[in-house]
Amino acid sequence: MKNSSSRQRDTTVADVAKAAQVSKAQAARALGNYGAVSDDVRERVLAAAEELNYRPNELARTMNTGKSNTIGVVVGDIENPHFGLAMRGISDTAKAAGFDVILINTGEDHVAEVDAVRVLLEKRVDGLIVAPASSAEYEHLRRVHDAGRPLVLFDRKAPGLDVPVVAADMTPVARESTAYLIESGHRQIAFISTLEFEGPYRHGMGLASSQIAERIDGMNQALREAGLDPCEELVRLNAGDADSIKAIARELLLMPEPATALIASDGLVALSVVEAVQELGLRIPHDVSFLMYDDFPWTKLTTPPLTVISQPVYDIGASAADALIRLIRQPGKVIELPVFQATLKHRGSVGAPVSQRKRKRESAAAAS
Repeated sequence: MKNSSSRQRDTTVADVAKAAQVSKAQAARALGNYGAVSDDVRERVLAAAEELNYRPNELARTMNTGKSNTIGVVVGDIENPHFGLAMRGISDTAKAAGFDVILINTGEDHVAEVDAVRVLLEKRVDGLIVAPASSAEYEHLRRVHDAGRPLVLFDRKAPGLDVPVVAADMTPVARESTAYLIESGHRQIAFISTLEFEGPYRHGMGLASSQIAERIDGMNQALREAGLDPCEELVRLNAGDADSIKAIARELLLMPEPATALIASDGLVALSVVEAVQELGLRIPHDVSFLMYDDFPWTKLTTPPLTVISQPVYDIGASAADALIRLIRQPGKVIELPVFQATLKHRGSVGAPVSQRKRKRESAAAAS
């Protein structure tokens, strides 16, 4: 068996230069696509590189050019289909522009996010796309921005940090969807989210996620406009895993005055809520109405199909990558971003509450 010293060594820039009969400096410029080099030299160098099966040393190229042609992406939960679809938009756009993508998942943990940003900077990425775990704690991101490293926020905001933010404003659609539930007869409308929060939710208390804050704000706006008092007990956070989500859903549905409509903050929450409803022997929308954020193919396959709040997630991811690449290529340039809107898609999972249907039947019977 051959030992490691007998293995064929990697082809170097010097080997390519020798085969192309040019200087090493000329070969390096042609291979790295930087500096001045004639077309004749470039063609000879590239032909020699192909013949010798040359593979560039990415670290050396980064040291020479100051560019790695990579972008770093930090998200909270890649298991969530929302982030998976956004990543497809980011990676497709980055690839088309000649950039590779390094993804780090943080599990929505602030400390893990700080470490992820450090690791990516050490790997000399040209810029960062971050979905902040916290819209309140982002000093590490401020340092990135202050150091002049291109940074784009995705999905969530960090108030006071002057960087591009690519996200849909969720307040209007949250207000619209809640108004739709109220018009359908619902008064006990519950909202379930995985967002970590110390203690029970209280109105006016700051939330770490701008997206969740906007959804609750829009919901409360609709309730107040209908002359209803928002109920803190119906806003449930800390739904960390499938078991806790199901436990929260069961509690909401078995209260003395149970929730008649449930709103899930994302697709993962939605799956566990629907499972809890089924385990209780209840039917959607006959016994409880259901609405969820984000639209995925499976939401049309349930019986009935689910009413959803749809976001152009792929396009938002693609726009975040496009904005970052423009910042990398034109530092200091003011980036104009498209405005993204979320839309309510009416399907079959919202109906009148059981109590309202019962009153209508009794009224009809009395009239006859």
